[in-house]
Amino acid sequence: MPVSTRMRIALASLATTAVTALSAVPAPAAQTDPVGAGSLTGTLADGATWVADVPAQWNGTLVLFSHGFGPTVARDAPTDAVRSELLAEGYALAGSSYDPHGSMWALNSAERDQFGTLDAVTAKIGAPRRTLAMGQSMGGLVNAQLARDGAGRIDGALGQCGLVAGGTDLDNYQLDAEYAIARLLLPAQDVRLVRFGSADAAAASAQRLTDAVSAAQATPEGRARIALAAAFLNLPAWSPGKDRPAATDWAGQEAQQYDWFAQGILAFVEGGRYAVEQSVGGNNSWNRGVDYARLLAGSEHAPQVRALYRAAGLDLGADLRTLTSGAAVTADPAAVRTARRTSSAGQGLEVPLLDVHTTADNLVPVEQENRFAARVRAAGDGALLRQAYVERQGHCAFTTAETVAALHALEHRVDTGRWDDAASPAALQRSATALGLDGAAYVPYRPGRLTVGRADGAAPGR
Repeated sequence: MPVSTRMRIALASLATTAVTALSAVPAPAAQTDPVGAGSLTGTLADGATWVADVPAQWNGTLVLFSHGFGPTVARDAPTDAVRSELLAEGYALAGSSYDPHGSMWALNSAERDQFGTLDAVTAKIGAPRRTLAMGQSMGGLVNAQLARDGAGRIDGALGQCGLVAGGTDLDNYQLDAEYAIARLLLPAQDVRLVRFGSADAAAASAQRLTDAVSAAQATPEGRARIALAAAFLNLPAWSPGKDRPAATDWAGQEAQQYDWFAQGILAFVEGGRYAVEQSVGGNNSWNRGVDYARLLAGSEHAPQVRALYRAAGLDLGADLRTLTSGAAVTADPAAVRTARRTSSAGQGLEVPLLDVHTTADNLVPVEQENRFAARVRAAGDGALLRQAYVERQGHCAFTTAETVAALHALEHRVDTGRWDDAASPAALQRSATALGLDGAAYVPYRPGRLTVGRADGAAPGR
């Protein structure tokens, strides 16, 4: 099966999950683009295409949108409803496809193509009064790179559900979860977890892991081990269509983590890993040297895992020792170096950045915001960063009102040079509600620590 077809299958699992998650978001009222809006298109030197929409009454602000992981198709807004609202308010919008000749993990070209799009669009419509970057998911990582490198070209940035911990942290914690499933639920089988030779191989591993999780859900022992893998995956214990389980409802929490597995998350994880490996030229993740007891101890889900192991009569210490003793995956050093160069952020900020995340994100865990903020603070740029949270399940499951209110808060920072309380949960909630669109759920929230085996750059060699 062609790579593109197999990857579409993996992306379909994401679409199913996203649609389910978005069912919790109030439906926006029907809207149309303002009369007189103009659409522009073009092609960059590397073959990337770009699109732009300019309203008849342009307010002078250009929003440069970075799309997420998936087919390299140009987009200039996260949703049609957001596009309509921003055009109605007078914003011009633009965005590129990224280089279509490479992997869908298009970090080798995305930042360059976004800046190229900015140049191409301003050549057509004139210099904007200000330029604001916006990005979702993988595009949130691109967006953070634009905020890091965009002084003089970008005035501020809005990230949503951003993969801001970077590609290597992503692949490392996903590897820890996949390894736990393979080692504990398929102990007699050799399941390939890295260095996939084809998209077919990645999809086959995903299916074997998913089948193992499905079978394990039938027993207390299996459910305990699913909870352990979910802890390593930083998987939220709150799934779409369900009430949030009580703080000590350990079985209820595991059941909702299982919902995410049942919706096909491992197919997307493995399809994404294959794309990352194609982009960075090898395997950029590893678990050799990881102490899995120490890793679990740092997870906010550790009490749940311990309780479920006790209830099942399983020896958690024995399982963790098994994982630690068998951990043998090493990274390709050149791939790690490439990922550090192309697929990381947090080394600093040159413009203000507001990051918004749902509190129960199954694909880009909210804990990534904790790790990103620590890196930004270490670089001395903490004053430029604000983070806000929406109480909802799912990846990028934002209402139009939440998105527009966040953009307005960023504009306040750009206009005044101060955040004041514009990005506080209460102010964002008031601003979003006042728009009268489709509701909002901003809440005070502090994400836990990201559970990941090793920091970027600490990869052991082969």
